[in-house]
Amino acid sequence: MATPKPKSASAPTTEDNPTMGVTAVTRALQVMEAFGVATSHLSLAQLSRHCGLHKTTVLRLARTLAQSGYMVQREDGEWRLGPAAGWLGLRYQSGFDANNVVEPTLRELSRVTGESASFYVREGDIRACISRVEGPQSVRHHVRIGERLPLDKGAPGRVILAFSGASGKVYEEIRQRGHHMSLGEREAEVSSVSAPVFGLNWRLLGSMCISGPTARLTEAKLQAHAKTVMDAANQLSYALAGARSLDTPTVVSTWHP
Repeated sequence: MATPKPKSASAPTTEDNPTMGVTAVTRALQVMEAFGVATSHLSLAQLSRHCGLHKTTVLRLARTLAQSGYMVQREDGEWRLGPAAGWLGLRYQSGFDANNVVEPTLRELSRVTGESASFYVREGDIRACISRVEGPQSVRHHVRIGERLPLDKGAPGRVILAFSGASGKVYEEIRQRGHHMSLGEREAEVSSVSAPVFGLNWRLLGSMCISGPTARLTEAKLQAHAKTVMDAANQLSYALAGARSLDTPTVVSTWHP
């Protein structure tokens, strides 16, 4: 009778111990998680240092993720998250019950300010309104839930760009203030003031704003409402992101007059 061969002494596989997980998946997630609020693009060397992985490993992972649109290599060779990551984030956001989390905050913001309140998220190169509470005023600014609008026009889009790491003086000032005001930028005679909302691990989730006709929402009125909008955005951020941590942006719970 043949003597049975001994089992290999190699490391156990995920079939042997399902709790170990898949190393390649864990490393791919490490690469994607390297991007923060102020680091929208990173070089291969920076990704390697952040993940503690060899550059060849990171390059192989990044190229694999790029095949499915989760990462994109820029013309200068640096890497950024791709549109598929945005859609994945949107699907994650849709897992929240807006009636239990987002909508009550918008409703209270609308009640306090007397204006319509909205919550926007990023979808690639645009922003989409995913929750909205109409204000009590008979004359107001109308936006449909699901409506897609430009990122580079209007306070909510500018805030999303700023806290996604966009460069330029205007975005640096938004990051320092923690909010942005817009008067007639996207649509004539419409004003808005917006602040960022952060989600799990203090990553940017979207922006919250109030909006209305410029005849009523003057620059002075927007300035007066800015702290209220910021406080509401902070409140929602804590509800979605949890307790303060080292990853909490300094703008949260601060007010720059």
